[in-house]
Amino acid sequence: MEHGHSVKEIRERLVEKNTPSDLRDFVYGSIDGTITTFAIVAGVEGANLAPSIIIALGFANVLADGFSMAASNYSGTKAELDDIKRLRQIEVQHLKTNPEGEREEIRQILIMKGLEGEVLEGAVRAITSHKERWIDMMMVEEYGVLPQNPQPFRAAIITFFAFVICGMIPLVSYILGLGNAFIAATVATGVTFFLIGALKSRWSLQNWVWSGLETLGIGGIAAALAYFVGTLFAG
Repeated sequence: MEHGHSVKEIRERLVEKNTPSDLRDFVYGSIDGTITTFAIVAGVEGANLAPSIIIALGFANVLADGFSMAASNYSGTKAELDDIKRLRQIEVQHLKTNPEGEREEIRQILIMKGLEGEVLEGAVRAITSHKERWIDMMMVEEYGVLPQNPQPFRAAIITFFAFVICGMIPLVSYILGLGNAFIAATVATGVTFFLIGALKSRWSLQNWVWSGLETLGIGGIAAALAYFVGTLFAG
């Protein structure tokens, strides 16, 4: 059993579902941070340039690109939030100007769900007796908007830190000055890709091994392309 069905557990679960998930922002930032930084490492190695260049370009990518991604995610999430607010305001206005029409929309929605007779009318009365509940249902049924508001700043922060933390991993061996820095970076990056994919499977039906290998494959292709391009400019 994935969860219990006591009254307390059901209520807690229904409240939790209204809390936005950070999964998308974490995966978005961590995978991109790892890929872009290792792509720089692979490209510079392919071109046979100095390790100091890898460190300089790597740090620049982690900070600048990390901030850019966070800002982009903030803007995109805020645009989504603004649209939700706009749609909600439309429903508020409709309730003021044409409450009977909005009530009939609720009735038709419930009819489509199989309600009829006095049960139907009782449900319509119950829903339309509470303004916020009424609007929430219209948002879900008419616009497909879930009753949870995106959090732009939170999304940006999670994206940034996931990008920075995972993006630093390919650089560690160069910062420490290891003898086989590129091999160490390749192994560490591969493990990171796999772990991100395996963690992602926690929220899917996919086996954790296959999810890890899938993410590893995506990152590996990006790294191979960067290394190949780098070899074209090797001295």
